[in-house]
Amino acid sequence: MLKRLATIFTDWILYTSLFAACCTVALCMATERLLIGQLPAFFSPLHLFVLGSTLLVYNTHYVVKRSSPQVSDRVSWSQHHVYWHYIFFTIGFVSCIGSLFFLSWQILEACVVLGILSFAYSLPLLPFARKKRIKDFGWIKITVLTGVWTIVTSVLPIIYWHKNITDYPYEILLRFVFMFTLCVAFDIRDMQTDLEADIFTLPNIIGLRNSYVLMNGTLLLFAFLSVVQYLRYPSPARLTGELLSVLLTKAAILYTKKYPSDKAYLGYVDGMMLVYGLLCMIY
Repeated sequence: MLKRLATIFTDWILYTSLFAACCTVALCMATERLLIGQLPAFFSPLHLFVLGSTLLVYNTHYVVKRSSPQVSDRVSWSQHHVYWHYIFFTIGFVSCIGSLFFLSWQILEACVVLGILSFAYSLPLLPFARKKRIKDFGWIKITVLTGVWTIVTSVLPIIYWHKNITDYPYEILLRFVFMFTLCVAFDIRDMQTDLEADIFTLPNIIGLRNSYVLMNGTLLLFAFLSVVQYLRYPSPARLTGELLSVLLTKAAILYTKKYPSDKAYLGYVDGMMLVYGLLCMIY
């Protein structure tokens, strides 16, 4: 009975993207910890916006998606529990609208661009090509996705706290490299379905083996940038957390390579955002 309840809860928190939304907030708070030198308040307009926008964008994707249930466990769950996507879509929408009244104009301007890019990822909004969604263009897909995650979790906190972006170049680079690694992992998960849809993502172009080599390289780059940032903002504990994040992310990638499943990717690969955020917050 307990195992059944645990499975139901795990499916719910992963497949509604509530877990991903919490991971996003954790990354924001990790950046804020660096900016202000202390833990930020958990409840803030920025966190409400980040949480709500993640729920809004990801649940929109599964509200409009019309794949066969056989594609994945997540698609099957979504089609049998589509009402949850509508519920979290509504929660996300209300959270975004409510938080906008407390955010600066600089953040609102950035949000317009981020919103367009986020919705164009899943919805046919591109007017200049036969394929109308960003996700249908492999190279653009990973660049836009990584860029949006980077801006939301590093640039927006810098703007929110009225800091100068040029003072934190390595925090932004660290976030981009980290999110790029996770995006490559998810592209590996979707290699077959993307190929069948004529979407040539990075793993489909360079091959599976080279994709794992690439992720090894980006994790090493992340470790190097962590050391460089340490020289700029010395904190042995934060550096330790970042280097530990490298090892744990590598372990998550190896686990999903051996045991590929939606739950493994959403729980362990996405979960590295939460781990990275928490490790940076506790120093």
